[in-house]
Amino acid sequence: MSKQELEVLGQDAADACCAGLASAPLDEDRAAELAKLFKALGDPVRLRLLSMIASRDGGEVCVCELTPAFELSQPTISHHLKLLRQAGLIDCERRGTWVYYWVLPDTLDLLAQFLRTPQAAGAPA
Repeated sequence: MSKQELEVLGQDAADACCAGLASAPLDEDRAAELAKLFKALGDPVRLRLLSMIASRDGGEVCVCELTPAFELSQPTISHHLKLLRQAGLIDCERRGTWVYYWVLPDTLDLLAQFLRTPQAAGAPA
């Protein structure tokens, strides 16, 4: 297949939100956007923090409940949470002296859609 035949993801606005890994090659901008998300998830502490926040009943959790789960200092946990926030995976709100965090489902859906592979022809759904 020649390079001219390849459709590059991110070139068309319709593809930008829904196209998956197996749909077409990524353009540079889309790859950089997704790499930022995967880089934030590439640390075990951040991945655990995201999981703890996402699995919480009520959809949000206080930082005071996250810190004791790790053998890390509070400033280190705050740094990891900041990186998740900068990547657009979580958001937060200060309430008094505590900060509450929740996941941003649209970003998680974007990652899920990107990683989804098409069903094999004839395979049961």
